[in-house]
Amino acid sequence: MKKIILMMSLVISTGLFAQETFTLSSKDLGGETTKKQEFNGFGCSGENLSPQLLWENAPEGTKSFAITMYDPDAPTGSGFWHWVVFDIPANVNELITNAGNVELNLAPKGAIQSITDYGIKGFGGPCPPKGHGFHQYIITVYALKTDKLGLDENINPVIVGFNLWNQTLSKASIVAYYKRN
Repeated sequence: MKKIILMMSLVISTGLFAQETFTLSSKDLGGETTKKQEFNGFGCSGENLSPQLLWENAPEGTKSFAITMYDPDAPTGSGFWHWVVFDIPANVNELITNAGNVELNLAPKGAIQSITDYGIKGFGGPCPPKGHGFHQYIITVYALKTDKLGLDENINPVIVGFNLWNQTLSKASIVAYYKRN
């Protein structure tokens, strides 16, 4: 009886003191992206829909968020930036499906979607070379200690990345894979 009470006490106290961590999830993504997210161009014929994203448990002091999608496996020597969004207000914790389409104006008010490595603003989905195998697509949400990065939509991903590095309180990522046959 003492062992049971001790174990129950340990479970209850562990649950009370467990910290909730900053997390990112998506209803649209599992372990792989699909033709829905695949880019439409560059030899690909997907729908180019940015995934729904939800983040929770941002750290105290968060003043804004940013999101990136990066492919480290691209045969460029430096990877490939597929999506760069910043200045997302601190009271927002979700992007809906296709918020990366700048023409539809579905992103939160004030959010800036800058240029990707495709040379376009907004979301540019996966489009790895045929026969190149699976590529990783790392989607990261950054909790930032500033409300604005002081950048505009014409800035390149490297400059945004430098500013994110300097302003990040915490970050959370999900990884999805994609290949073309």
